[in-house]
Amino acid sequence: MEIIETGIEGLKVIKPRVFKDPRGYFFESYNQKIFNDLGFNDDFIQDNQSLSNTGIVRGMHFQSPPHAQAKLVRVIKGAVQDVVIDIRKNSKTYGKHFSIELTEENFLMLYVPVGFAHGFAPLVDQTIFSYKCSDVYHPESEGGLMWNDSEFGIDWAIKEPILSEKDKNHQPFSLFISPF
Repeated sequence: MEIIETGIEGLKVIKPRVFKDPRGYFFESYNQKIFNDLGFNDDFIQDNQSLSNTGIVRGMHFQSPPHAQAKLVRVIKGAVQDVVIDIRKNSKTYGKHFSIELTEENFLMLYVPVGFAHGFAPLVDQTIFSYKCSDVYHPESEGGLMWNDSEFGIDWAIKEPILSEKDKNHQPFSLFISPF
C-alpha cells in the first residue's frame, strides 16, 4: 500500500495494490497487520455502508469523545467528493478542509483520524460508500458543522442538495466549540 500525505497531520490517502487480470481485480481493502505496520493503530469495530444518488450531501459529521471515531472510508461502487474538516483545536490546520474524489476506479481510501468532521457527496447515482469506524455509533455524542459554511469555501458543485433534517440544522463554525 502506498501512503499519500495530505498536508494535514494524521490525515492520509491510502492507495492499495490492485491486481488486475482478464477476470477482474483483487485487492486487500483492509489488513490489520499491514495497517498497524504502517502506523495506523485504530481498532476498527464497526463497518457502515450507504447507498446514495447525485444531488445529496451527507455531512459534516463527527462524534465527540469519549465516543470519537477514526474512519477509513472508500467507495465500492460509483464516486464521491469526500470532504473532511480538521476540528482539533490545537492543530496547526484547525478549521482547514481537505477534499478528494474517491471512486471505484481509483480504489483510493482516506484515513480520517479522530478530530475531523466528515462528509461526502455522490458524483454518480447508486454510489455505494463504505467506512470502518473505531467506535460504534453513539447518538448522544454526534455533532456536525454546516455543510455549506462559507468559512470553509467547499465547492460541493451542488446548489440545492438533498439533506437530512439533522444536516440542515448543524451549527456554523463561528459558533463551534471543539470537544477535541
